[in-house]
Amino acid sequence: MAPVLELDNLRVQLGRREILKGLSCRLGVSGEGGRAIGLLGPNGAGKSTLIQTMLGFHAPLAGSVKLFGFDCHRQPKEVRARLGYMPENDSFIANLTAVTFLRMMGELSGMPRGAALEKAHETLFHVGLGEARYRKLGTYSLGMKQMAKLAQAIIHGPELVILDEPTNGLDPAARQRMLTLIHEIKATHKMHVLLCSHLLHDVEETCDEVLILKDGKIVHHANLEEERRSNRRFVELELAGATTGFAAALGTLGAAGVDEGEGRWRIVLPADVEIGALWRLAAERHLQVRKLTYRRDTLEEIFLKAVGHIRATPGDASPPPLPAAPVEVTHGRL
Repeated sequence: MAPVLELDNLRVQLGRREILKGLSCRLGVSGEGGRAIGLLGPNGAGKSTLIQTMLGFHAPLAGSVKLFGFDCHRQPKEVRARLGYMPENDSFIANLTAVTFLRMMGELSGMPRGAALEKAHETLFHVGLGEARYRKLGTYSLGMKQMAKLAQAIIHGPELVILDEPTNGLDPAARQRMLTLIHEIKATHKMHVLLCSHLLHDVEETCDEVLILKDGKIVHHANLEEERRSNRRFVELELAGATTGFAAALGTLGAAGVDEGEGRWRIVLPADVEIGALWRLAAERHLQVRKLTYRRDTLEEIFLKAVGHIRATPGDASPPPLPAAPVEVTHGRL
């Protein structure tokens, strides 16, 4: 089966500046139900250019980008027939009612007029705009406009929905409603989702894998499902006493540690090793535990390491931990 998204040495140049610099990866698998892919990166990383190239607005300087095995530049009709797109900026006709606008978008996607009208009503109810479907879009609040943009992206039942900053400007309740709808899109309707967002929590909550760009290059690709299943813990340990041979002792537990000097250690514990094992190991070697802090890996840590904002831990493929609700023990006491 073809991947949902395949980049093969993709290079895109706008004017004299090369924006995308040889991107290569395979994301998602078509035919296996809905899967959500997060697209992350700092401002200027090339996220918007990649999306616009997928939509056929930019021709590659070299390489290719394919969706479901179809080349976005050479086979645009086949690609667009399978796509839904929710842009970051509003793209409405303000004097149209929501149901008229959605019917028109359905027709533009190839649906018969009657079927498009029926689906417009159904989709607006689905996103929570049923009672406001006869109101003009220009009178909608920001949250309602975001839901209307989502509705026009999914009305024709695409295989892949591209969502560009879908929770931008939403209040907490509307944001949670949007995230719930994204879950439903992939779980119930079996659509694939490409989510571009600056809110890492939204990506972590909804996505199965993530692609991180920086300066037009791929700096990290993480399978979040595997990260969640691995359930590793990251420990910062401060010891008093002679720690010679402590790294080898950690290896007997299946753990990996880095000595940062002055008794400070960074340790990665596998899922089946409890924190208590470190206490026992320290006691056996007559070491005093002065401080112990542990936490799970997060997408924020993966992102910050990938874009170079925090230092990578030697020998560890995952990023070092940041303060996030740690459990701390000082001088051997809780």
